[in-house]
Amino acid sequence: MIWNKNKECMSRDEMHHLQGKRLEKLVSLVYRNVPFYRDKMQALDLTPADIRSIDDIVKLPFTTKQDLRDNYPYGLQAAAQSEIVRVHASSGTTGNPTIVGYTRRDLEVWSEGMARALTAYGVRRGDTFSVAYGYGLFTGGLGAHYGVEKIGASVVPVSTGNTEKHIKLIQDLGVSGIACTPSYALYLAETMDKMGLKKENLKLRVGAFGAEPWTQHMRLEIEQRLGLKGYNLYGLSEICGPGVSYECEAQNGSHICEDHFYPEIINPDTLEPLPIGQTGELVFTTLTKEGMPLLRYRTRDLCTLMDGTCSCGRTAVRMGPVMGRSDDMLIIRGINVFPSQVESVILSMPQFEPRYMLVVDRKKNLDTLEVQVEMRKDHFTDDLGQMLAIRKALGDKLKSVISIKAEVKLMEPGSIERSQGKSKRVVDLRNLK
Repeated sequence: MIWNKNKECMSRDEMHHLQGKRLEKLVSLVYRNVPFYRDKMQALDLTPADIRSIDDIVKLPFTTKQDLRDNYPYGLQAAAQSEIVRVHASSGTTGNPTIVGYTRRDLEVWSEGMARALTAYGVRRGDTFSVAYGYGLFTGGLGAHYGVEKIGASVVPVSTGNTEKHIKLIQDLGVSGIACTPSYALYLAETMDKMGLKKENLKLRVGAFGAEPWTQHMRLEIEQRLGLKGYNLYGLSEICGPGVSYECEAQNGSHICEDHFYPEIINPDTLEPLPIGQTGELVFTTLTKEGMPLLRYRTRDLCTLMDGTCSCGRTAVRMGPVMGRSDDMLIIRGINVFPSQVESVILSMPQFEPRYMLVVDRKKNLDTLEVQVEMRKDHFTDDLGQMLAIRKALGDKLKSVISIKAEVKLMEPGSIERSQGKSKRVVDLRNLK
């Protein structure tokens, strides 16, 4: 099934022409309304008149997450505040979060992308679909929610937590589809086992999984244990949220909604564009966004692009699996975590040396984070109660900053390995390949 054949199956020449027209309009909008972009373009001796086709996109400046933070909260907003009907935010490192404003039209485009994704998965009117991504400032929950409603299916907005109640609803309501992180899908399966439920007791048919890295092995295990077909769903809050790209039944890459989000692959070191098929950093330009449009936004995700008509009939460029990142960001249970966030908390407490190690693992199919931190000699003590209080204080402060619970391990002075070169701060024990 295809939701929007006119756009998803458009010829390459037609798509190229449409993207060019939309890029011209976008560049004029940001040049007129966003001083940040106007200054960037003037520094390059560029005006909107220099952008005449999608091929001219390489002339335009890049945008980074730091640019979004530096222009907090509304410095990159192109629409009047009266036109902004929704605000989402993603986590920051040590400073401001990333604020993204949406106009009503932006929300319609977002719902359109999710409708395309869900239709590609086989979801249809009459299905009951459970959304177990987090609701709130995180884009996952509401993004999937509005997509389900757009195609006319019934949405169950369970969000996260209370897994046993969720499973009861899946069974009692005859839920046929679910959107959540892949690790949570496996946790659902484990909880079902404890409850004595079998996949045959459920009507699950489709799973839309994203917000964290996952493997083909994990996909197969989810499918076997829950009795559904698992599909990849990709998005990022700065661009749109879930629905930027999605798998179809062929599962040979994720189709990008490239009439709205123009993709490029660049060398993250030289910033030079790379040809189709080569691995590099994924870059998006939001061709139709009104609230906070972005030119050549560096996602930091490393992947490849694929062209050619898919066996499903869609002609859009596809992206391969994300194989890593060009920065130090970790994705843990769908949350962006930067080592610098942890470091800022540690440095704010006098009990600790600036020596720490983050150990990321996957236990019982859920991501875990252990923060090993070295105590200062004058604070290290045999008083167990005092040490427990210090550990709790650090754990509470970390959770308030990174939004997930970390297991804190207090280390003796001098016990964390020193390096003469670049210190290794992260050990990721998850098998994400």
